[in-house]
Amino acid sequence: MQAVIMAGGKGTRLRAITNDEIPKPMAPVAGKPILEWQIECLRRQGITDIVMITGHLGHKIREYFENGARFGVAIQYIEETTPLGTAGALSMVPQLLTGNSFFLVFGDVLFDIDLIRMERFHRERKALATLFVHPNVHPFDSDLVVCDENGKVLKFDSKHNVRNYWYHNCVNAGFYLMNRSICEKVPDNTKVDLEKELLSSLISEGQPIYGYHSPEYIKDVGTVERIQKAEGELTSGFIRGRCLNQKQKAIFLDRDGTINKKNGLVYQEDQFELEDCAVEAIRKINASGYLAIVVTNQPVVARGLCEVADVERIHQKMETLLGQKGVYLDEIRFCPHHPDRGYPEENPAYKIPCHCRKPDIGMLEDCAAAYNIALEESWMIGDTTVDIQTGKNAGTKTALVLTGDAGNDKKYNVTPDLVCQDLLEAVNKILT
Repeated sequence: MQAVIMAGGKGTRLRAITNDEIPKPMAPVAGKPILEWQIECLRRQGITDIVMITGHLGHKIREYFENGARFGVAIQYIEETTPLGTAGALSMVPQLLTGNSFFLVFGDVLFDIDLIRMERFHRERKALATLFVHPNVHPFDSDLVVCDENGKVLKFDSKHNVRNYWYHNCVNAGFYLMNRSICEKVPDNTKVDLEKELLSSLISEGQPIYGYHSPEYIKDVGTVERIQKAEGELTSGFIRGRCLNQKQKAIFLDRDGTINKKNGLVYQEDQFELEDCAVEAIRKINASGYLAIVVTNQPVVARGLCEVADVERIHQKMETLLGQKGVYLDEIRFCPHHPDRGYPEENPAYKIPCHCRKPDIGMLEDCAAAYNIALEESWMIGDTTVDIQTGKNAGTKTALVLTGDAGNDKKYNVTPDLVCQDLLEAVNKILT
């Protein structure tokens, strides 16, 4: 597998660092150029054949990296003599490719990703292109990616749209795995936008374009402030620790009564109201290295009160409200089943026993497999004895919050590791 790095940016917003003397991808982060951090990550995972597309002050990149031998890789160069947008230079790439697919990386992105997992996803879906997608802290001013339940990209939701609707916090991170045939669709010497023109056209044709969802670290470091923050995250080990080839820790969160107020059976979006402390609690999880994952029973589907799409819309509201405050959830899983029959309006398709309904641990096991989570190093937080029993069954540590049901459901005789007034107190105690 090869990697193609788009390294032609000027870096106007980084002028305080570059002084217009080096191109943006050469801006130093914790003592090394952004490009060097990228190459180190690629090399660690066996990708040593790199094509670098240079433009503004490209000779500075060539002088520093030369043929790549000093850095344990082999680098070939393509010079973009006139700006061709984010995809125009792809027409020149096939002559240097040795295989049928390649990773495409933008030169102002800092990342540490388990590339083997991403490649497996790409191959299993026979994708033409796979986009790395993730939640971020500012979805309200980001272009969003809308995917179906299997990850196929349906459309892009531009940040310039008037969003008078709820949405999933799913953002294109600027990191791709592509088949070389895509390059043949780019006309020579033509300025082309990768997302708005090339990929959007392929999506409209129904081509297999997929979004690979992952909580791993990947950020555009194209401003001075972002570089300063990234330096701390690098030196603390936060970035390396989020790579999914490292064991992860998660804080699993119940929804109703824990994150949002217990307004009976919540089956309409108007019933959903965040607990006062939820935003600050999740903000602390986001900064901690733990994954923030919701696992919730939603028998409202089985009882016929709403459809799966209605639960998804409630979750879109939750993600939108959290995103407006600069916090995010790494994953949301819900069980729509309920085994007991007898409700007049019930949906028989969901009136079945299952492995996902808490206190069974199917949702936690699925997340553990997807994100390489060590359950014994993780926590389950909820407002019922069902949540505590779920954590016990999965081998996590447990915290009961005194919001919602406050443990008064009395379904299981279990003792949590922590009893806390609310989600924020639980998170604070876990992190200290």
